[in-house]
Amino acid sequence: MGNNPANFEQYHIRRLYDEETGTWFFSVVDVVQALIQQPEYQKTRKYWNKLKERLNKEGSEVVTNCHRLKMKAENNKLRLTDAATAETLLRLIQSVPSPKAEPIKLWLAKVGYERMQEMSDPSQALDRARETCKQHGYSEKWIQQRMTGQETRNKLTDYWKEHGMNPVNLQSLLISFIKNGQD
Repeated sequence: MGNNPANFEQYHIRRLYDEETGTWFFSVVDVVQALIQQPEYQKTRKYWNKLKERLNKEGSEVVTNCHRLKMKAENNKLRLTDAATAETLLRLIQSVPSPKAEPIKLWLAKVGYERMQEMSDPSQALDRARETCKQHGYSEKWIQQRMTGQETRNKLTDYWKEHGMNPVNLQSLLISFIKNGQD
């Protein structure tokens, strides 16, 4: 696992990257410290321990989804600490009563509502993807080519599946053929 710290405002967030699974794990105590804006680490640990107890009593699986991983402490020694994926952290943030957590909670509610709308009308997902690409500075031509390419690839892999072929193997074979000009 790779160690790559991040910062949130003035708070240092320890994190580890698991190359095997392609997953980032973040120190829960560090994230909680940033959310409650508590400069004293020991007070933050006590807060997190009480929050864990409360969540366990409520039957929340958030604590169960946390992992004990070794991360560098302030004294540069590796210490076991609770760590969580981004998804688990987003669930945890919903349980933290803090003004810093409110914007994230509102954003989660908004995104959840948008996804529910997209489930009833999938064209909204395409519109959202197109708008996101525009916001990232991509041209209308690039966006259209990208969406057309994805549609073509989906049709091709669907065809392969319908005819009992493995789309993953065929797709990598096709990419290799196109890149190298080999058959």
